[in-house]
Amino acid sequence: MPEPTLTRASQDVPSTARELRAFLHGLPGVDQVGAEERAARLATRSIKTSAKAEAIDLAVSMVDLTTLEGADTPGKVRALSAKAAHPDPSDPSVPQVAAVCVYPDMVDVAVHALAGTGVGVASVATSFPSGRAPLEAKLADTRAAVEAGASEIDMVIDRGAFLAGDYAKVSEEIAAVKDACGDAHLKVILETGELATYDNVRRASWLAMRAGADFIKTSTGKVAPAATLPVTLIMLEAVRDHRDRTGRQVGVKPAGGIRTTKDAIKYLVLVNETAGPDWLTPRWFRLGASSLLNDLLMQRRKLATGTYAGPDYFTLD
Repeated sequence: MPEPTLTRASQDVPSTARELRAFLHGLPGVDQVGAEERAARLATRSIKTSAKAEAIDLAVSMVDLTTLEGADTPGKVRALSAKAAHPDPSDPSVPQVAAVCVYPDMVDVAVHALAGTGVGVASVATSFPSGRAPLEAKLADTRAAVEAGASEIDMVIDRGAFLAGDYAKVSEEIAAVKDACGDAHLKVILETGELATYDNVRRASWLAMRAGADFIKTSTGKVAPAATLPVTLIMLEAVRDHRDRTGRQVGVKPAGGIRTTKDAIKYLVLVNETAGPDWLTPRWFRLGASSLLNDLLMQRRKLATGTYAGPDYFTLD
């Protein structure tokens, strides 16, 4: 996909705003029928038993194990952290998940629970899930999570500003949050269910990457539809093309509604066939989920023993 050229604007109009709009609206439009047909076709790919076992372990290692409820307690976060580090205590060969994702006020609990395990701590910030707060509050939210020990920040964009065409505001907020992250990685949540069109998903993906996102993420999980294969396909195309043009690789995180092993494997196939194998690692691809891990563990045990372990065998998240 050719990258539109940014041109200098006149001095009486903010150059960043004019250039950004020209760039984003110069991106090629998304072929809706083509994207949906390709995603549907890739979803039918069959995986052989040996490859399925590898895919399950890879999917486990990519999970951001998440709890984002108003009723979250320190005890729940500690239990979730223990599961993240040892998903199946009876089988040490099961890989750890990539990270535990919690609200900022629970970061210190997760950090202490996961100390020495190698599992990351991610925190939603910037007035999650609405993103409706002054920038100063969003930055304070981010800094508090980082100071508590979060190694990753999941921020939400201002969808209202984006849909109103105020791309400069969205870009400036992402850049400011990125700066507030310090050494923590920044995942930018597009909330694709509210963006209305695939063209907007492509524009928001490029906007976030140009503003400094380390990852682009589909959804908060609080808005329907959340992650879908066609939307993730478009985002994977964007990160692939962005690396081709700039040399900088950006990760992708679908989140919300990914509940089964079959779902997870569809996403892995999509990654391999769209962005390529360089993205098939937790460093560059994550699955935001809460219930997915248990299904992966049940399917893993089925492959190993020939029988399913009942859902009561694994802890509820």
